[in-house]
Amino acid sequence: MNDGVNGVALAVFILFFLAVTVMGFLAARWRKAENEHSLDEWGLGGRSFGTWVTWFLLGGDLYTAYTFVAVPAAIYAAGAAGFFAVPYTILVYPLIFTFLPRLWSVSHKHGYVTTSDFVRGRFGSKGLSLAVAVTGILATMPYIALQLVGIQAVLDVMGVGGGEDTNWFVKDLPLLIAFGVLAAYTYSSGLRAPALIAFVKDTLIYIVIAVAIIYIPIKLGGFDDVFGAASEKYTAAKAGGLVPLEAGQWTYATLALGSALALFMYPHSITATLSSRSREVIRRNTTILPLYSLMLGLLALLGFMAIAAGVKVTNPQLAIPQLFEDMFPDWFAGVAFAAIGIGALVPAAIMSIAAANLFTRNIYKDFIKPDATPAQETKVSKLVSLLVKVGALVFVLTMDKTVAINFQLLGGIWILQTFPALVGGLFTRWFHRWALLAGWAVGMIYGTVAAYGVASPTQKHFGGSAKEIPGIGEIGYIGLTAFVLNVVVTVVLTFVLKALKAPDGVDETSPEDYTADAGDPGVQVELPPATAGKTH
Repeated sequence: MNDGVNGVALAVFILFFLAVTVMGFLAARWRKAENEHSLDEWGLGGRSFGTWVTWFLLGGDLYTAYTFVAVPAAIYAAGAAGFFAVPYTILVYPLIFTFLPRLWSVSHKHGYVTTSDFVRGRFGSKGLSLAVAVTGILATMPYIALQLVGIQAVLDVMGVGGGEDTNWFVKDLPLLIAFGVLAAYTYSSGLRAPALIAFVKDTLIYIVIAVAIIYIPIKLGGFDDVFGAASEKYTAAKAGGLVPLEAGQWTYATLALGSALALFMYPHSITATLSSRSREVIRRNTTILPLYSLMLGLLALLGFMAIAAGVKVTNPQLAIPQLFEDMFPDWFAGVAFAAIGIGALVPAAIMSIAAANLFTRNIYKDFIKPDATPAQETKVSKLVSLLVKVGALVFVLTMDKTVAINFQLLGGIWILQTFPALVGGLFTRWFHRWALLAGWAVGMIYGTVAAYGVASPTQKHFGGSAKEIPGIGEIGYIGLTAFVLNVVVTVVLTFVLKALKAPDGVDETSPEDYTADAGDPGVQVELPPATAGKTH
């Protein structure tokens, strides 16, 4: 790693950063609405985005700086097991094809802004809605922190901020500036800012990956040498060569499946989805989003290249930025660093907006100020989006980076527990609201306690997301085990509660709402009444 600052790379990085900053502020004038003081406009871009804007927005939302840095870093450090991200992004698109159009339709018909809005309207339960909202906020916070970790990794490799002995303020000043800019244009432009910047972010990432997958192997002697060097390292480390060891195959499979189920439970994924202008936009996107999975597979190969290039870092998260620093000309290294940095800004903005919308609609409006006007909702959401980013920044600056990663894994365990209420509710009203709440609680408690008991070389608790599956004896993804317990409890209690004729809540939706499109007669956005779900 270079001791000094890479001036050329830094200059290119700053140039791109300034460009997207200007775009972020100008986005407030892009498709400007007559009434900007509503969550539909600030938090969902006016529900006006077409196929390509949505595609770039979802791509910028799901394929983040964390993806760019952490997926190949996992392969660099642990071997082929790090490829689990590739099959799970392949599994997820057929899955979401079945339920996202239904969620869009019912949300468009009733003016739902968040998944918790839908859960409250479907099951007539503010308690269940609150559980989904709190889970979404908790799961999103460490995810935002990881985007800042990605920016910090790039800054470290460029030599910005000085060494470990440098004053903390000077060392972290570049990250503080990046955070300040992100907070300002998100507050000003809402979802339109990351939607516009996503075009630049995704274009840069595709260019960098295309160049890297051709240029770096040529410099390293070809893919034979790249795979040979990786195989030698894994064999020497008894990591199973280029395939996972048999003992790790249950972990690999359950982590891939559990991650696929969880991905579109995250609030930011739903926020980007609901910003689309029609049901057909969602359907088209589920068919073209797999192009990003192709990119992800190529991106993962960078972990092998880092091994073949002899990259030596104490923190695996620095492996890919360091590979770019070592292999690319300085100017193109700056382009690659800009791709990672902007790849952090886009999802961080969407995540903070999504978390703020959850707080505003499902905590502030439901429990604090039921008569809040659209303008008040928007103001609160803007302020909360700032607080969420401040919390993520404090997390990054005060805790070890591996802690941020492990808490993001814990967030995945948590968010998966909202699947029965959200996806189940889109297809059936059979589940009882109290059973769903009990199942959620069991899944959350089991998942948290199990993850707390996992140790790693750097952490005594929350050191990973895999543990022995009760009754099977294999090591598997904790989130999927918790999800199975969640579903079992929900089903059993639903039978019991229905037998006892427990009050089932009021469903404000109707069957035709789930297939409605923007152009259908009688379809219009209507805000849910403040009293929706009052029976709980």
